[in-house]
Amino acid sequence: MTPSLLRLGSRPTQALHLSGYSLKSPVSVCRSGASKSLVSCAQVSRCTIQTSTTRTLASVPSTLSSWHSDQTLKFNITNHRWSSTSAASSNNEPKIDYLSLPHSSPEVQNLIEHHARKSQTSASLQTLMKTGRGEFLHKLSKHNQGGGFASVTSRPEDESEATPLVLVQVASFLRRELPIRLAHRIHDLSRVSYLQDMKSVQQVKDLYTTSFLEILSVDKHPPTREGSEAWEEQFAKILENIYERHSSVLVQMARGAFELRAAIRRGALLGVDDDGCDEGQKTTNEKELQVGRDAVEFELMESTHAFLDRFYISRIGIRVLIGQYLSLRQPPVENYVGIICSKTSPYEIVKRAIDDAAFMCTRKYGDAPEVIITGRLDMTFPYVPTHLHYIMLELLKNSMRATVEYHGIDADYPPIKVVIADGSDNEDVIIKVSDEGGGIPRSNMKRIWSYLFTTADPEIQEGMVAFNENVDHSIDSPLAGLGYGLPISRSYARYFGGDLSIMSMEGYGTDCFVYLTRLGNTREPLPI
Repeated sequence: MTPSLLRLGSRPTQALHLSGYSLKSPVSVCRSGASKSLVSCAQVSRCTIQTSTTRTLASVPSTLSSWHSDQTLKFNITNHRWSSTSAASSNNEPKIDYLSLPHSSPEVQNLIEHHARKSQTSASLQTLMKTGRGEFLHKLSKHNQGGGFASVTSRPEDESEATPLVLVQVASFLRRELPIRLAHRIHDLSRVSYLQDMKSVQQVKDLYTTSFLEILSVDKHPPTREGSEAWEEQFAKILENIYERHSSVLVQMARGAFELRAAIRRGALLGVDDDGCDEGQKTTNEKELQVGRDAVEFELMESTHAFLDRFYISRIGIRVLIGQYLSLRQPPVENYVGIICSKTSPYEIVKRAIDDAAFMCTRKYGDAPEVIITGRLDMTFPYVPTHLHYIMLELLKNSMRATVEYHGIDADYPPIKVVIADGSDNEDVIIKVSDEGGGIPRSNMKRIWSYLFTTADPEIQEGMVAFNENVDHSIDSPLAGLGYGLPISRSYARYFGGDLSIMSMEGYGTDCFVYLTRLGNTREPLPI
């Protein structure tokens, strides 16, 4: 007779003392709420197995203290020995096809909640570069190596080219990390007051849920050494599609905020305060949203903007991780490790941003102010050039528009000045943009960081939200649009430990300061 097995696995059966245990069919036992290690818990350190003929006291050996929830412990009643196997290999536990289930189903919602309870793992610019260069291959686990790779200590000869092992290592990290990050945002999208009811926001939530389930549809680890590259290629195709689909999220979320403001102004919603309480729940907090046609200080709604800050900084992080991985799979480019350039030149990026901003300004007004660059024009440092270009383009187009509108079309415009400051002992690379565009009223200084504050004409803003832009930022958009340019620019700067600040003198002009860390050792400011 084949020895029967008592399995301590992931299938929950609320019992440790079993009676009438059949020697022909295994029974699963699991402590309720177990997430990491069962054998370290007193409740399962000793199990009494009761059958119709025998009573066996089974002690869980300390050698199995590394047991995790994705493994199954087996106790052989005949020889009283324990063993562990992967739960995924058990034929008795079929894999659920979550993609075929509705997003609102209990199974999908429980899966999201499970991952949302996990902690996110932040990365730094240095970590991304070192991983892409293969400097962490010695940390590659047996699972990630495809179940049979020899010990790996060598690094690729060309540090800008990722080897298959590097790609497997990065893919394995993303397979584990991305579902957690997406689940946090899905959870947040489900709870944000009133914004969650907007059609565009619901579409974003569905998009994130679909991506979450698609990533989980891929096996957690490569099956074998021979199958690791096929596993990595399959995963890369899924991430390519996700990266493409999520490119319009920036505009979709801005559209959702626009829809909320429109609903409030036409009286479709009851008055709420900044915590989302209804009229009967008001506390001493000052009301920030009024009913109907009353003036709506929407851009000061703190809870909404705290949510948007969390959402956008998380989105930047997700796109950096996926973009870095997909770039590592492309042919190597000199001085680049993925999307990171080890010799980023602020001067060259500012010049390109000036050309783009001047093109946009000339298209709108027929002319554009001159821009003068001074300071450290020869310095380079490791950074993501696309991030810096986005920031500089936003600041320069704002300065050009303010200058032209303040002095009038066909006037003799004062030049905009850009200063690049850096020293060998400086902790930051600092870029200052100064204009004489009339400045910003002090009462508006807080609002410029609002995702809903914009000086664009209502017709332009309505046209922008009707346009499904499939890129993160583009010179095809008008000079003033949805109102997310400055806060998103600050999020880009803060993502790797920098910052963006603005000082203004009403009636004269504005100075903008961009701070970028030189060392790149600051970890992502991941929102909970």
